[in-house]
Amino acid sequence: MGLFRDKGVVYKAAETVDLGPHSNEFYLQANVKAPRMAGLLVKIFVWFLESRIFGPVLLYFLKKNNLIHMLVSNAEIEEPPIFVPLHPFEELNEQEVVEIDPNLSVPEKVQKAVNAITPPVEKLVAGAKPSFRRWTIMDYSRAYSSRVLTPLQVAQRFIAAVEESSTRPLPMAFFINWNAGDILRQAKESTLRYERGEQISALDGVPVAVKDEIDCSPYPTTGGTKWLHKFRTCQGDACCVMRLRSCGAILVGKTNMHELGAGTSGINPHYGTARNPYDSKRIAGGSSSGSAAVVSAGLCPVALGVDGGGSVRMPAALCGVVGLKPTFGRVPHEGVLPLNWTVGMVGILAGIIEDAFIVYAAMSGQPIPHSPTLPLPKEYYPLLKPTTTISGIRLAKYGKWFNDCSDEIKTCCSHALDQLHKQYGWETLEVTIPEIEVMRLAHYSTIASECHTSLSSYLEKLDVAELGWDARVALGVYGSFSSKEYIKAQRIRNRQMQFHRKILAKADVIVSPPTIGVTAYEIFDDARETGELDYINGAALVRYSIAGNFLGLPTITIPVGYDKLGLPIGLQFIGRPWSEPTLIHIAHAMQALCISDCRKPEVFYDLLKED
Repeated sequence: MGLFRDKGVVYKAAETVDLGPHSNEFYLQANVKAPRMAGLLVKIFVWFLESRIFGPVLLYFLKKNNLIHMLVSNAEIEEPPIFVPLHPFEELNEQEVVEIDPNLSVPEKVQKAVNAITPPVEKLVAGAKPSFRRWTIMDYSRAYSSRVLTPLQVAQRFIAAVEESSTRPLPMAFFINWNAGDILRQAKESTLRYERGEQISALDGVPVAVKDEIDCSPYPTTGGTKWLHKFRTCQGDACCVMRLRSCGAILVGKTNMHELGAGTSGINPHYGTARNPYDSKRIAGGSSSGSAAVVSAGLCPVALGVDGGGSVRMPAALCGVVGLKPTFGRVPHEGVLPLNWTVGMVGILAGIIEDAFIVYAAMSGQPIPHSPTLPLPKEYYPLLKPTTTISGIRLAKYGKWFNDCSDEIKTCCSHALDQLHKQYGWETLEVTIPEIEVMRLAHYSTIASECHTSLSSYLEKLDVAELGWDARVALGVYGSFSSKEYIKAQRIRNRQMQFHRKILAKADVIVSPPTIGVTAYEIFDDARETGELDYINGAALVRYSIAGNFLGLPTITIPVGYDKLGLPIGLQFIGRPWSEPTLIHIAHAMQALCISDCRKPEVFYDLLKED
């Protein structure tokens, strides 16, 4: 649009910005200007967007009205770009950890993690007897070892439960692909191992689901589309799946997701919408919607997702489960759809933090991608104890950002922080995190550019009618970003890495509300065929999740309560690079204070119930 030239912000040097509690840096709320659209309105919008005449004008005003031109495209930025958020490994001197030999086999690493969890999980909360809790990895392992149940019996129950979930008045749409024959084959092999006393690890026979963005044999990898697997065939297991399979885990299928990961609701017009087990009329969140829903509903104690903009942590918070996104480079990415290169990470959804830790132990460990000359990061595991936790933790909190959510979420999360201080004496430090909305727009420019570029060779051959309507809008916007805008976004990445590095030099973690500004909202009938364009709710959902992806930082969300409708609320902790042990310690401490209040979802399957 050469006829127009919008003024851009002039940013002062990052090193001169005040990050203290009394900083005069202005907090800009998300400035989303776009009405919700679904059904016929989306189709009309797509017609205009894809028009050679109207499309460029529409895109110009969309970006202008949402401040992308002012804050990113035409901004004057002093810092050079940083294209990949790699962090050199530093010894953090973390408390209550044990160093792990990098030469251990995957099952041996799993056993080290199990040994670090003492005593058994159900006794971790002294005196607390929750009215409801999900079955854990160790529950499965003990049931098999004691011959109370076999993996084959659990597999049969799993299959019956998935079939039932598909025939409900509101089908749950947990999976895109699952195969009863393959599940039973794996379960029979696991059952034989237990009968011989040769189980491989605590994960042997445990059902694990995989987001349909990750290769897992024998299934195609669709990315939530009807077409991508026709161009890119799945050649076998992704590295993370291979490691879980080597532990004996039963890979039960490919979970539903927002098409191409290009949305936060999880509404998928091709495979149905994965619904929230706490209220099946509401979203599970995206894009790892099915993975969060199957864990919440008790079908699996753990599931894999991919987190490029909160896509593990958002649905985890909405569905009342744990969501862990490790440091960029901590978990191998081979065999994952290359929808984006510098913001996406394989993540874990689990019923409790201990299960997320066990699966993290199985999957983690590899040379840092793109930098073979850097030394391997060391691996440490947290030693989780039932009655004590690590001391002296400092939680950085940016009040204006922390409070930019619904009153119920703010109250719940503030209460959780008060509990941490009262129970453990942890200190909250008030800080300022500048330019948060700028970071969101820079991240959007980045993930959009990378996604469109990664798919460009396929899109040239594709009949657009095979795309969902909301995905067509997303790809239309994604393709509008220029190389100048991409590079400006990476210069903003540099600024934010400097800001967060300084804050995390004084604090152990940054704390925020539940990675979401709202709880799960309703699924409307007009969205089921076309998907929906709801950028206001979308911006609220990603408000707290961007730093983990854009800056490659480890992050975790843990359930801490419910709103007045009984919908889950979580709390997020953002850590220093490679500080997963400290994050797990903190999440474990938070869980101990909240687990007794855990509520049973509306849709729940009890796979270990004794007959």
